Amino acid sequence: MVFLPPPHLASASRPAYAEAYANILVAHRRSPLTSASSVIILVAPDVDALCAAKILAELLKQDDVMHRIIPVSGLADLERMKDELVTYAELHTLILLNMGAILDLSSENWFGEFSMKLTVHIIDSNRPQNLANMFSGGENGERFIVWDDGEAENMGEERKAWEALTYEPEPDSDEDSELDDQDEVRSNEDNDPDDDEEFSERGPSGKRRSLGDGDRSQEKRRKIDDQSTRLSREQRDIYHELIAKYYGSGSWYGQSASATMYILATVLERVDCDFLWLAILGLTFQYTTARISRDTYDKYHSIYYDEVFRLNPLPPDVAANTTDAITAMSPDDLSVRAAEELRFMLFRHWTLYDAMYHSSYVAGKLGIWKERGRKRLTGLLAKMGFSIPQTQQPYAHMDLDLKHQLRAKLDSIAPEYGLVELTYPSFARCFGYRASPLSAADAVEAVGALLDVAGGIRMEVEVEGARHGGEWFGGGRLWEGGRNGEERREKRIEVGSRQKDGDDDGDTGVNGEERKERTWWVKNFWAAYDALSDIVPLRDALSLAMSLHRAIIRQGTSIIDKQDIRTMRSHRVVVLSQGPDLALFAHPGVLARLGLWLVDALRDRLPGTKIGGLKGRGKKSLPFVVACLNERTQTYVVVGIMGALDFGDVRRNEFGLAFIEAKQRCNARSRHSTFDASVLEIEQEDLKLFLETLCEVGEGY
Repeated sequence: MVFLPPPHLASASRPAYAEAYANILVAHRRSPLTSASSVIILVAPDVDALCAAKILAELLKQDDVMHRIIPVSGLADLERMKDELVTYAELHTLILLNMGAILDLSSENWFGEFSMKLTVHIIDSNRPQNLANMFSGGENGERFIVWDDGEAENMGEERKAWEALTYEPEPDSDEDSELDDQDEVRSNEDNDPDDDEEFSERGPSGKRRSLGDGDRSQEKRRKIDDQSTRLSREQRDIYHELIAKYYGSGSWYGQSASATMYILATVLERVDCDFLWLAILGLTFQYTTARISRDTYDKYHSIYYDEVFRLNPLPPDVAANTTDAITAMSPDDLSVRAAEELRFMLFRHWTLYDAMYHSSYVAGKLGIWKERGRKRLTGLLAKMGFSIPQTQQPYAHMDLDLKHQLRAKLDSIAPEYGLVELTYPSFARCFGYRASPLSAADAVEAVGALLDVAGGIRMEVEVEGARHGGEWFGGGRLWEGGRNGEERREKRIEVGSRQKDGDDDGDTGVNGEERKERTWWVKNFWAAYDALSDIVPLRDALSLAMSLHRAIIRQGTSIIDKQDIRTMRSHRVVVLSQGPDLALFAHPGVLARLGLWLVDALRDRLPGTKIGGLKGRGKKSLPFVVACLNERTQTYVVVGIMGALDFGDVRRNEFGLAFIEAKQRCNARSRHSTFDASVLEIEQEDLKLFLETLCEVGEGY
């Protein structure tokens, strides 16, 4: 068995996370060749994987295990990395964070031909997972270990079907007919009176018996046993249908990778506020990007809620009298607190009006892309007793009594405008004298902005206090990528990412462009990684997140105003081929954010599409396909989003299989540049044919 259950499902015969981590330590200490390339961690480009890598790196550091973290942007990057890892003689442990679960890693195409001393650990929240990674046995299969969240315990039918199809012999009608012919020939030989005496003898009854009768009877019994264990064609068809149903039901997400690492730290008795904060960020990222439903979020929130009060006990008098739960208690206060989070974008660091205007939830309820919707927003604030000057200045500078009344005013007046789910339970962290408390949602937005647009594109950010500065002193400045820590990040990139970037200085043309793109992407990764443990760059990145959301609102309102949404039979399509922000939305992460904003904004205004699927579930959803032209490569980045009609609900994304089938039907030139199957890069000339073919394929989702 090659999947690890969580600790509460483990037993003496079934080891869990702690045993796997102990084996990593043992392998490292027994290895005759020990270097930073002995333990390698490959990290996907998302906030959850970053947080998991941060926790795991700290655990390995505490155990004096040299390791190396390498960012991997997608499947093509993983293939290049695989070719390089083959040359590492000292490599004995490879850890994949939020990647590789769907790949058959034990095959020759990936890591099947690596040295038998290599152990691959898969810690991935993406679903479905490849059944070969989870259930294959043998010396080669045991090297691939999936850190499961308990889901495999409920996959008994899928496991039985996979094992039967993998290990049981297939029915062969030709073989059966051959065996019948042999029996017929032998029966004719037994009835032949001219048999030679030397090949027969008399039995006790006086009848002649062939010397081969015993062998034939044993062979016949063996054939009967083989036929009883061999699967029938009908049973194999049933198993094939069950496996196809598992893989074809769409993609979804399980327990976050950061939560898995936090459970490991808990079992090792090493948890602290830093680890807890990183686990909370991973969970918040999954929720704010619609990867998990509200019910799933509440389940994990209750666990972290107990952990917050266990690790951050408050004095009884303070807990009873504090009006603001996220006020630092002292200059050295680094505690994590439970707090209610408003669905306003970065409202503690923005103006109240802008925070509400750039909220996808408020946009959908009020329709802020129209003049009438903006007037409704102004009317809501006026009815709450907030003057325009108060709502147009930074939230930190608002009158204190207005900030204390904000929650109560919203609870009493906002429902009149359809805003009934304005808050959700979350957390915030204090940073003492270095910065004001920061909520988990704001931190996720800042880290995500660094990952997507910290480099590689020109972004203008607003200078605090310069909004109403007039012609000379107003406006903003270009984002410089956090130059305060540039030297440190450059050094880390040189040491940790020398594998490709250092040897290709002479490349030109396409290879040179790819190297350049990889260079800025790696810089973005390390900028976001450093910001997880440093409040200064994290606080600076808030202005970058604001600029990013301004661009999303600007583009989203333009799409709705110009009616650029085309309605197909089974989904809706938006194609961006021109505009000032085209280079920005050519990034898959930013384009996915735009798609999520469109889903939230139009959820109550568009009719849902019924899903057929493999089971014919009959549920309605809001599937969107958003494509953006990349002018530099002359390709389109296509993102498929399966939105739910109910706020807080999540649908499985079935666009991954639909994209694969559509491009195979029309022979479109394309590639999957990320680990998300619902993100595709396709040639500019093939987009129209691909979208037409997708309509035909879309009958199934």
